[in-house]
Amino acid sequence: MHLLLARVGDHNAVVVSQKTLAALLQCDERTVRRAIAMLRSYNWIDVRQIGDRGTVNAYIINDRLAWYGSREGTRYSLFSATVVASEAEQPDQGKLDNQEPLHRLPRMFPGEQQMPAGDGLPPPSEPSLPGMEPDLPAAQESADREPRDEPQSLGSITGTLLNRLS
Repeated sequence: MHLLLARVGDHNAVVVSQKTLAALLQCDERTVRRAIAMLRSYNWIDVRQIGDRGTVNAYIINDRLAWYGSREGTRYSLFSATVVASEAEQPDQGKLDNQEPLHRLPRMFPGEQQMPAGDGLPPPSEPSLPGMEPDLPAAQESADREPRDEPQSLGSITGTLLNRLS
């Protein structure tokens, strides 16, 4: 009971395998099963199985779980728990220290809406039909144009253009 209480944290449940409990308690798995059965029989804990084998369980302390109505024929319970996982039970235990980081997914909170962001896709580009290529006039800069440092008024630009045309 003390081992479970030490790991419950801010939740009311601990999810851990019997094998990991035995390793933490330095005892046999049969001893863990007997201790869990005794705690359960005296209503100190509730045990909810995770998966179909019964070797990983949620050990609920202080409260019973609330079971919700049928969803597609299945009653379910939602609860928070501290999860204790042992390296020894992982099929990829030799790779655990050299894993690439996961991609970060954005999280949305109640009342927030998703806004499109990012570069997006380029616009579609379609070739012109033969004989229908666009013939747009090109503006060419004259070689004798002088650079301007200050913006000019529309009147002075018009006057400069009229002088050049005449």
